[in-house]
Order: sequence, then C-alpha cells, then structure tokens
Amino acid sequence: MRMPINRRQMLQGSGLLFMGSSVNAAREALKIPQGNGPLPAEWTNAPAIALWNDPPPGATGIVPKPSAALDPTFITGVIHPEIRVFRPVKGNGQAILAIPGGAYTFVSIRNEGTDVARVFTDLGYTVFVLVYRLPGEGWENRADVPLQDAQRAMRLIKSRASEFGINPANVAVIGFSAGGHLAASLITGGREQTYKPRDEADRIDPMPFCSALIYPVISAQPPFTHQQSATMLLGPSPSAKAIAKRSPARHVGPETPPAFLVHALDDEPVPYQNSLLFLDAMRQAERPVELHLFEEGGHGFGIGPSNAPAGQWPQLFAAFMRRQGPRWFVSGP
Repeated sequence: MRMPINRRQMLQGSGLLFMGSSVNAAREALKIPQGNGPLPAEWTNAPAIALWNDPPPGATGIVPKPSAALDPTFITGVIHPEIRVFRPVKGNGQAILAIPGGAYTFVSIRNEGTDVARVFTDLGYTVFVLVYRLPGEGWENRADVPLQDAQRAMRLIKSRASEFGINPANVAVIGFSAGGHLAASLITGGREQTYKPRDEADRIDPMPFCSALIYPVISAQPPFTHQQSATMLLGPSPSAKAIAKRSPARHVGPETPPAFLVHALDDEPVPYQNSLLFLDAMRQAERPVELHLFEEGGHGFGIGPSNAPAGQWPQLFAAFMRRQGPRWFVSGP
C-alpha cells in the first residue's frame, strides 16, 4: 500500500525545504495546512474548464505520465490543463485565478488550491484554480508553457464573465512559490505573444487588475533563486537571455498591475529577498505595491498558519483589492 507523502517532508528530503530552528522551542507549533493526501471532495466536485480544445501549444507527441511516488494532490503528468471553478454562495462580482506552486515539478492543489478557494469564496469571490502544464514534461519552448496556460486561463475567465456573474475588469491573480513566479510573469509579461491565437477569447487582454505573490520565486539565478524551480522552467544550462526573459522583476513597468507580496523570514527554500526584489522593482516603476514579511511560516504555508500572523494574509489581500479597485485595470491594445 502506498503511504501518503507529506509535501513539506518531501521537499525537505529533496533538499528543497529546511525549517529554521531559531523559533523559541516553547512556542506552540505552527498549525500549517498540509498539501498531501487524497483529492478533496471539493476538488472532484468542482466543475472543470479545459483550457485548450485542441492539443495545447508545444505538443511534441510525448505524453506526460503522472508520478506514482506522489499523493494525488500533487498533480503531475498534466496533458490537459484546466481551471476548476469554485463559486461563492453570494458573489461580490470579483474573481481570482489561483495558481498553486510545486517547484514547476508538480501542482499542489490542496493547500494552495482548494484551501484558497474555500477562504476566498467565503469572502464572496469566485475562484478559479489553475492546473497548468509542467515545463519539464516534454513540451516545446518549455519556459513559455506555464505562461501560455495562465494567459489562456485569464482570457477564458474574462470571456465567460457574464456566466459567472463577475466583472471582467475585476479579475485578480494569486500565485504561490513557483506559481508566484508564474503570477509575476503574468502581470509583467502577460501581453507577450507566447502562442498563436485559437479563437475569439485570445483577443482578450489577459492582464489581471491586481495580484498577490505568496512566497514567490522571483529571481531565476543565484543567490536567491529556488534552483529546482529555475531548472525545471529553463533547463539545466539556460542562457543569460533566457534567464533575463523569465526574471519578472526585470520587466516591471508603468502598466504592471498592483502587487501584494507575502513572505516568511524563515523561508529557506525561497528566501524573502525574492519579494524584496519585486518590491524594489514596483517602487522604482511607481506602481502600487504592499509587502508583508512575517517572522515565521517557513515555505508552503498556503492560506497560512491558523495560530500565527501569517494566517491573516487572505483578509489583508482582500482589503488591498478593495483599495485598488478596477481603476488600475489596463484595457490593453
């Protein structure tokens, strides 16, 4: 019988996660949501929208295979990327595209997917959780593959806004870890043409009006990058040009949507300096930005520990979005 795998234990065993021991031993242990286990019922019951009717861009004939070593909540072998739809009892007309992390090696759809959907639907948001293709699973132009799916997801959400009772000018994005890198890439390079248009939806501007980057990978090179994420996205020996193209802090500009950043100071796999890099870029571009650095939380805490300040970030982000409003939305070309 296959034993369940704890995401944090797995990352620690692979050298991706190390929780610092500086926290006072007398403190209560952090109550951090876990990502491992079977697929939650709310996930299997959620409607799914396929991103591509035909084979996705960059299909090579290689068929990605799901990992037999990981729990079902750590999705791999993504052939048909999709968004899962979570609707509130009473909607506020706003929506969020949630992009889970997983080092571009898997997609963690529990702690950074269904947990996020539950919290934000309770606040009135319609939440779409993205299952995106993994760049190391045989696709052409591997560094473009996740961004293709994020762009397409935003376009489909906006194209069907009336169906979901949302304002297409009021769709935000939340990204975690490598998903935070993808969200940062979306808000800085979302208008980049990464694939040939398929239908009318691809004429829609994919830029969100606002973003939350939660313990994001921002740097694609040492000393602050997360090496596995960078290698899976760019390959083992990327050129300086490839690194620059997928370093989102370098592409912040006057039309970059507002950004809300969250990081724990004891995050070892993805140091908090990643968020500082993006903060500095946003400040230099005179764009709206807010950063919350928490003493503890480590990496991969999802909606946050329920018994520590980092667990308050969802409510803080909701307040941030209310302050921004759709006035920052850029209509595009």
